[in-house]
Amino acid sequence: MSQASNRTDSTDAGATQGATQGAPLQPSHPSGDATSTPPLWQQRFRAPDILYTQLAAQEPTRGLVASNQSGVIQLYAWDVPTGHLRRLTDKPEGLALGSLSPDGRYIYYLEDQHGNEIGHYVRVPFEGVTAHDPAIEDVTPSLPPYASAGLALSRAGNRLACITAGAQGFQLYCVDLAADGAPQGPRLLHASAHLLVGVSLSASGALLVVASTERNTSPTYTLLAFDAASGEQVGELAESAEASIEPCAFSPIAGDERLLASTNRTGDKRPLIWHPRTGERLDLALDTLEGEVVPVDWSPDAKSILLCQLVQATQRLLVYDLATHALTPLRTPAGSLFFFSGLGVYFAPDGEIIAQWQDATHPSQAIALDPRTGAQTRTVLAATREAPGHPWRSITFASTDGTLIQGWLSMPDGAGPFPTILETHGGPTAVATEVFAPRAQAWVDAGFAYLTINYRGSTTFGRAFERAIWGRLGEYEVEDMVAAREWLVEQGIARPDQVFLTGWSYGGYLSLLGLGKRPELWAGGMAGVAIADWAIQFEDSAETLRGVQVALFGGTPDQVPERYRMSSPMTYAEQVRAPVLIIQGRHDTRTPARPIELYEARMKALGKSIEVVWFEAGHLGPFAQVEQAIHFQELMLAFTQRLLTHGAGH
Repeated sequence: MSQASNRTDSTDAGATQGATQGAPLQPSHPSGDATSTPPLWQQRFRAPDILYTQLAAQEPTRGLVASNQSGVIQLYAWDVPTGHLRRLTDKPEGLALGSLSPDGRYIYYLEDQHGNEIGHYVRVPFEGVTAHDPAIEDVTPSLPPYASAGLALSRAGNRLACITAGAQGFQLYCVDLAADGAPQGPRLLHASAHLLVGVSLSASGALLVVASTERNTSPTYTLLAFDAASGEQVGELAESAEASIEPCAFSPIAGDERLLASTNRTGDKRPLIWHPRTGERLDLALDTLEGEVVPVDWSPDAKSILLCQLVQATQRLLVYDLATHALTPLRTPAGSLFFFSGLGVYFAPDGEIIAQWQDATHPSQAIALDPRTGAQTRTVLAATREAPGHPWRSITFASTDGTLIQGWLSMPDGAGPFPTILETHGGPTAVATEVFAPRAQAWVDAGFAYLTINYRGSTTFGRAFERAIWGRLGEYEVEDMVAAREWLVEQGIARPDQVFLTGWSYGGYLSLLGLGKRPELWAGGMAGVAIADWAIQFEDSAETLRGVQVALFGGTPDQVPERYRMSSPMTYAEQVRAPVLIIQGRHDTRTPARPIELYEARMKALGKSIEVVWFEAGHLGPFAQVEQAIHFQELMLAFTQRLLTHGAGH
């Protein structure tokens, strides 16, 4: 399921290949061999990605970058004027998420064990750990190890806030930062048995806002505002029982305590501005826009808002002027823009827009956009030279009840029908957009058609579409998968006896569920970091994921046992006909190991064809380690080739 610690190098040796501004980073090579020419699909995996960038709010010559250029995703200190990257972390299992302090002095991240996402927030200097400053500093040393649902830093640099989760539920802590930057605390501001996410601090650090499900058992959020010094709750913003509000960011201006947020009370997400102390609320007038419109960032002077419109899984940026209410669409390039909690897409201090961009044939990279037109003005950090690939096109089809489902299709050269891969994304609260996906390209290189779908439960298609699965996970998603297969066959794209299911995380769960609920339709299934039994999963998951499960199911396994049973692949194991390949992590706290161990034992006892491949990392391991990802893709290619050559063994 989707939500989003180490030694640092004291020198640049072995850390980066001199990434100058606009120049490509160099791809890694296995075992130090830079002379061999591996297959193109492997080259795409090794093509270095810039996952996201972040600028220090008060020192924009310093930035933070997450990249896999070393072969494993790590955090890098970014010297913005030169474009030079210096690796700060060296976790064998990889590290993707970090936060840069507003003054550019520190990088914060969650220090865990083997990628299990349970530990403590720590920080390292931007310059890296040196002989004079060897310590990785724990900013919450008095707390027991925790999972976390978010960290925030005030723009003034005087406070840090984080959400922790453990056996006692969810806690909201505030850490005061002294004038010299030393952390003081932490102080507990709020505790809840219900899910807390999305913590934000005002520019001055005086106000703190968090999203809470305390009013509902479903993932429907209200906003709670607290005085960060006293801990007193000073405001709450709630919609009707069906609608949800999610925070984006406070105004960047000191003393301006307006919060940018989004609401789905109309059925589609729309932006709003809320002042927690006064209760004032402004909903931006965007009724004429199609699809969802979500807030992304404030302009540096807080006079404009950067927005992203999403229609049928395609994106475009817009700028909204708060004084004139003028809305300016930007001519952003086709493809996908990544943004998450102040990362990826944002206003630079000079007003330029920095965007994390990619498409099916271009790895993720940071580009600069003109804030008046959206035209690309330069490449800020280029990930790599181009990696030729197969284009994607958007398609739609009707599901079993007539609901329209969108997806992305890529096909090899020549006439069909082809053996076909049907992939489902993780989440479920996520959306598949056009991205640089080496796995997808590898399938098409091998002669497969490839389709990934935005099944019901996906975001950006409206509130009703996203919430259709609540309390009945897997039911509508499998119907949409069945309809996708039917469409592929009707269009002459897929051979009906050669359609394979695959997916990772929630997508892996759906692959296992589809194999059990509609066993006659599939030639085989490949599930990565999957869920096999929701009740056992609940027992073994980190508290953050337990909170998500309770919200999605409407209760615990003890409270709604039949919902958990009907949604679990374990329930349908006896019906499975096609061979199954599962790739699972030993240190995963999102999709733990034990349910898969029990599923494997059950399948083998029934005489089913199943293979489970284990790796020593957490949930993000298959995505963070390039060579491991290549190995897993090789296993899946070999798995499908055996079945195509010798039959599925039904």
